Amino acid sequence: MNFSIIPNANPISDTARQTILLNPGFGNHFTDHMAVIKYSEDKGWYDAQIVARGPIMLDPATAVLHYAQEIFEGLKAYRLSDGAMALFRPDANAARFNQSARRLAMPELPEAVFLESIKRLVDIDREWFPDVEGGSIYLRPFMFASEAFLGVRPSREYLYMVIASPAGVYFKSGAPAIKIWVSQHYTRAAPGGTGAAKCGGNYAASLTAQQEASAHGCDQVVFLDAAEHKWVEELGGMNLFFLFEGGHMLTPPTSGTILEGITRKSIIELARDQGLVVEEKPYSIDEWRNDAESGKLIECFACGTAAVVTPVGTVASEAGDFTIGAGGPGQITQQLRQQLVNIQRGLAADPHGWVQRIG
Repeated sequence: MNFSIIPNANPISDTARQTILLNPGFGNHFTDHMAVIKYSEDKGWYDAQIVARGPIMLDPATAVLHYAQEIFEGLKAYRLSDGAMALFRPDANAARFNQSARRLAMPELPEAVFLESIKRLVDIDREWFPDVEGGSIYLRPFMFASEAFLGVRPSREYLYMVIASPAGVYFKSGAPAIKIWVSQHYTRAAPGGTGAAKCGGNYAASLTAQQEASAHGCDQVVFLDAAEHKWVEELGGMNLFFLFEGGHMLTPPTSGTILEGITRKSIIELARDQGLVVEEKPYSIDEWRNDAESGKLIECFACGTAAVVTPVGTVASEAGDFTIGAGGPGQITQQLRQQLVNIQRGLAADPHGWVQRIG
């Protein structure tokens, strides 16, 4: 698909951009351009453009506002040591985007078009890369039902877009490990639901539980399964890993209720490369507490695109708190994180061919 490139006639000034890039935060600022592609049942995908980032004009009856037919992805662009920009496993994001589309009864976007839209946007806005610790350009491809109608059926029109944001470190607490709250009253997803799709409704459903976590002094919330309320699933937006004595690692199975994280998948492969035994199997909240208190569980971490790999030090709940190991980042956690980051930024060998250079 050919993209029309229409440069922003009024980009943010170099001075203003450089000020932003000194401390970009996460999700607070945005680059000058965005990718846009339209879809209709009659035409298919058409009118692909890179244009100035700006507001979207929507009819009050636009389907997404009433029936939440919407999906998105999240990935990052990195600057390599030779100055080139690169993406990490964007083909996996493209595949997951279409998996989400199928679950939400939306049209699939050809993976080559997904990748081209991202590469074009990164190329035109490469000057927005922040030269700070953990710096990246965070990319948010998304698609929503854009037909104006009221009725419970799949939309006949859609809008696909990609926006970009200069990003620094995700968690700002300054603690070496995060504290998480076990949600006893709310569930994120149930079998047959949309837990494995990356759609906004899953995140909206987690916000009340996240508020509860914050009220208890925690950084994140962890959800249990919907049926028995005993099996650990995932955080509000991150997957979990548990490390035991003897080089054994465990992560809950996706099983249709947990998002198949790309960072999660990468961590599993890197851990196995190092000779660690990695199992994907259910793990209960009682096992988690008992293993932590006995010392059998020595490390725990959460992972995702935004925060990469984040140690979990303390788990809090209505039943009381417990600490994993010494409550800080563990050695294996740090090693896996550093190895992953080094591959993403071109500082280490890429044996699996995960990094895709741009230009």
